[in-house]
Amino acid sequence: MTNEVLTGAEAIVRSLELLGVTDVFGLPGGAILPTYDPLMDSKKLRHILVRHEQGAGHAAEGYASASGRVGVCIATSGPGATNLVTAIADAYMDSVPLLAITGQVGSHLIGTDAFQEADIVGITMPITKHSFLVTRPEDIPEAIAAAYLIASTGRPGPVLVDVTKDAQQNKAEFIWPPKVDLPGYKPVTKPHGKQIQAAAQLIADSKRPIFYVGGGVIRSGAAKELLKLAELVGAPVTTTLMARGAFPDSHPQHLGMPGMHGTVPAVMGLQRADLLITLGARFDDRVTGVAKSFAPDAKVIHVDIDPAEIGKIRFADVPIVGDAKEVITELTAELTTALKGKKPDMAEWWRFISGLLERYPLGYTPHEDGKLDPQRVIQRIGELSGPEAIFAAGVGQHQMWSAQFIKYERPNSWLNSGGAGTMGYSVPAAMGAKVAQPERLVWAIDGDGCFQMTNQELATCTINNIPIKVAIINNSSLGMVRQWQTLFYDKRYSNTDLNTGTDTIMVPDFVKLAEAYGCLAIRVEKEEEIDAAIKLAIETNDRPVVIDFIVGRDAMVWPMVAAGVSNDQVQYAKDSAPIWDGEE
Repeated sequence: MTNEVLTGAEAIVRSLELLGVTDVFGLPGGAILPTYDPLMDSKKLRHILVRHEQGAGHAAEGYASASGRVGVCIATSGPGATNLVTAIADAYMDSVPLLAITGQVGSHLIGTDAFQEADIVGITMPITKHSFLVTRPEDIPEAIAAAYLIASTGRPGPVLVDVTKDAQQNKAEFIWPPKVDLPGYKPVTKPHGKQIQAAAQLIADSKRPIFYVGGGVIRSGAAKELLKLAELVGAPVTTTLMARGAFPDSHPQHLGMPGMHGTVPAVMGLQRADLLITLGARFDDRVTGVAKSFAPDAKVIHVDIDPAEIGKIRFADVPIVGDAKEVITELTAELTTALKGKKPDMAEWWRFISGLLERYPLGYTPHEDGKLDPQRVIQRIGELSGPEAIFAAGVGQHQMWSAQFIKYERPNSWLNSGGAGTMGYSVPAAMGAKVAQPERLVWAIDGDGCFQMTNQELATCTINNIPIKVAIINNSSLGMVRQWQTLFYDKRYSNTDLNTGTDTIMVPDFVKLAEAYGCLAIRVEKEEEIDAAIKLAIETNDRPVVIDFIVGRDAMVWPMVAAGVSNDQVQYAKDSAPIWDGEE
């Protein structure tokens, strides 16, 4: 136990060091300035100065999602803190372990509408696991330690620590480790034995079981355990948008991603199943479509570390609260004993699934408008980069194509904003991932709309030697919005034209913009140029690389289940009839 007397600011820095934090993303300002002074002297913390606080938040998210460690971001009071809100909300939706530290005006000024005062604790209360307001320097070590613990245990998520300026400036005895007392916080990780037995019995008795795997499997580090269980059962496996990479795409049991833009075998496999083995998934509307018509004949085993998720959308016949890794391990042991070396007979079920796989392979129809096919661009990025790379996507069509056409073989290789759908996520998230995993190739796959929200972090990358690769899928439009306008609004393209990659106007010129930020910049307009540009980007590691791929604006994401309809109405391609021919 140490008995040094430190300022609150020194206590913040020392606490982070003792927790094993090595990298933080932030931007200084008046109310957090006391902390930035000792931060300058730290030999253990690398601070990366971002160009916008939202970039700090998303970079911390990318750092956490690529590594499994807690991501840390720092901002000042008022607008500095509120600029973190989008990233905090994003982390909350996607269960990302995030520690956000903000400065606050002096404690005697709170409530007076002081300069740059904002009640960030109140603002973030609905989108954090917990928020702390610290007004005394002696409380800082316990608040930082408790926040780190809460962020990284149970269902991971963001925690905010707001520290007043006087608490940072005043001195107190620094005691480590502090006593962290959280009487109301006791996450359940170990499942109940009887529920494990009941789940094993349901699996053994089912004829048409299917795995519905969510992002909780990624967060718990349970990919190897999932593979063992899936092969023991022999049932088809689906991985949601947040779970891509939790189960190898190359595995013969894998049907791909379910949901609004999922593969037909994954969507229809869930619809016709008699048992959903739901692991770390939350029955999100983008997966279920109309919830009451989702998998209507299926019983449900629902495994989640958050008891609030179980039964929230769909009744669980066997609810299991616990960490996915522990639950899967115990379920595998129970099933091994129950099955006695025999897999459930699923020959008829696999005949149905195999028919879907044969009739509805994932693909696309090349366009003849002289522009690149975005699906091919993204597919080649994945093929040339390989499974050890990390891919961070923005939000929209390019996000769905990246989930569909890149083959993911390992967890933590796919980063995206799933729950919140945050445009601007990709570039800073890729930056954070590269800091966390410097030896890996890291791509930001972005749209021209998303890229214009956070591209200033390319300056951060250049100055800090973070050589990410950025692929702009430039269709000169807000592509997903335009797709909906094509399908549901009689092609009335209200305010979706961005003029970024047309033949007559290019504002901004992304190549010139990237060069201004110190990047290698390339524009690709012909199919024969795709591979050479990607290979050059992969080989260039002395600076960031930006490739502006000019793609057709009429390309659409298929398959698709329109919002507000049953998954039975999944369409394979434009103008195709909804798929369901009554075959069992």
